[in-house]
Amino acid sequence: MSAGGLLEDSHGRVIRDLRISVTDRCNFRCLYCLPETEEAANFYRTKFDALRNPTPGPAAALQWKPRSELLTFEEIVRLVRICVGMGIEKVRLTGGEPLLRRGLEELIRQIAALAGVKDLAMTTNGFQFVQKADGLKEAGLQRVSFSLDSLERENFKKITGRDGLGQVLSGIRKAQELGLEPVKVNCVVIRGINDHEIEALADFACRQGLVMRFIEFMPLDSQRLWQRELVVTGAEIRARLSRRFGLLPRPSTNVSETARRWQFAGKQAEIGLISPVSEPFCGHCNRIRITADGKLRTCLFSVVEHDLKPLLRGGKSDNQIAAWLSERVWLKEERHHIGERDYVPPARTMSCIGG
Repeated sequence: MSAGGLLEDSHGRVIRDLRISVTDRCNFRCLYCLPETEEAANFYRTKFDALRNPTPGPAAALQWKPRSELLTFEEIVRLVRICVGMGIEKVRLTGGEPLLRRGLEELIRQIAALAGVKDLAMTTNGFQFVQKADGLKEAGLQRVSFSLDSLERENFKKITGRDGLGQVLSGIRKAQELGLEPVKVNCVVIRGINDHEIEALADFACRQGLVMRFIEFMPLDSQRLWQRELVVTGAEIRARLSRRFGLLPRPSTNVSETARRWQFAGKQAEIGLISPVSEPFCGHCNRIRITADGKLRTCLFSVVEHDLKPLLRGGKSDNQIAAWLSERVWLKEERHHIGERDYVPPARTMSCIGG
């Protein structure tokens, strides 16, 4: 099924990118992921009349996986080592919020020591980053991406359920000071919530020398409240930014890159547009994901998860696990079906899947 031991699917895509969720827990309650706050419920209720579930449950109702069900650091490192031997080059640690996983620095240290890991990155909401940044850098973290959906304190609180804008901005500055370049900032744009801030966020990136990536709102929220009317397309965002800034196309040499990129004229800063809803990039997808509880997901929108944990804890050899991975990756979905009549959302949300 795969040539030369590489992880390859039946559509000819070679997998180079592994994303590992280290915890399903999160200290934010973002509208597009865990909309469990009263403000989130009020937004959806007032924006649209016919909601499938007009009253999101309280945050306390969330059930996190017990620690015993999460992959141990030893299991994660073993899995990464096997995958690197099959062609994986990039590893990104995600969550939930990865900084909530105790001892994360040690996990990073062990992964960074593996021969063949060319890129070791992390995605975080940034709330605790300043306190942990030096240890993460020393352990071997190479890059970091932050979630930042608003520069307005009250709007940030409405989107995330937490008054934490100052901490996130401090985290971004700290990452730049430590040289974790390029520092990327991800913004999920939702019509009627933060689309009025698109230009301000781009200007912030320009002034700070950041890579600002605008991401279309995807159907991965826990309350299944996503509606296409809330999506601000990449084309719309680009048109608005082109009117305001002198953007120059920045061609990529990586065909599997998810973002279409533009650079500010005369600046180091960059804009990226990730448009999985309006302009799917499935044909070049080279990613797989491992959930915090050890499930392999061959697509962000997979409706099937493949359980790795029994193999890792059941005495299987590295070669047996590699063969199992090859078989499952061979079946990787050709594409997602967002917006189509037969689309079925994943059973679990982004907080469980990992970004």
